[in-house]
Amino acid sequence: MIVHYDPNIEMKQALSIYFEKNAFGPDGGYNDAWVDFKLGPIPFPFPNTKGRVRAVRYHDLHHILTGYDTNYAGELEIAGWEIGAGCKDFAAAWVLNLGGIASGLVRAPRRTFRAFVRGRHSHTFYGLPFDELITMSVAEARRRAGVDKPVPAATLADALLFAMWSALGLVVGLSLMPIVFALLPFGLLANLARPAKAAA
Repeated sequence: MIVHYDPNIEMKQALSIYFEKNAFGPDGGYNDAWVDFKLGPIPFPFPNTKGRVRAVRYHDLHHILTGYDTNYAGELEIAGWEIGAGCKDFAAAWVLNLGGIASGLVRAPRRTFRAFVRGRHSHTFYGLPFDELITMSVAEARRRAGVDKPVPAATLADALLFAMWSALGLVVGLSLMPIVFALLPFGLLANLARPAKAAA
């Protein structure tokens, strides 16, 4: 769900609103043992690893900064944006976003490419002190990330890099599919065992 945040509120407050509007629970689901990775409408549960939790805290801030939705198309866009801007040493973010940018090439190529180009001219928050980031105002955080200014026209270099990252994402995604399917029965059992979250 796209949410419009008051630019004057702190990122911490915006994050709480983001969790509530998207029915992620008060902690954003960070403490869940399993999470759903969706291939279109089909959920594929997988373990909520420490690496994934480490990355998703920043990923959630990026949704607030960029305005990209948390639906399927929005996740493809933010994957393109994060790859364009860089995920630093967050391996889980690279892996998940590479799969996203490859899917974006097929399902929403224009939107994913625009987001990638936008990312090339902005900055992710990966690796920055989280406690400091959430005390910034939304407006200040957007300025720091560089998402508050117009995006220059795409160049040939942008197109070539997008193609390269998408091809790499396809390779990574295909190599991980056997693991995803092997974990599927365990994840489905875990989903049946966990209580349903309240609707927003």
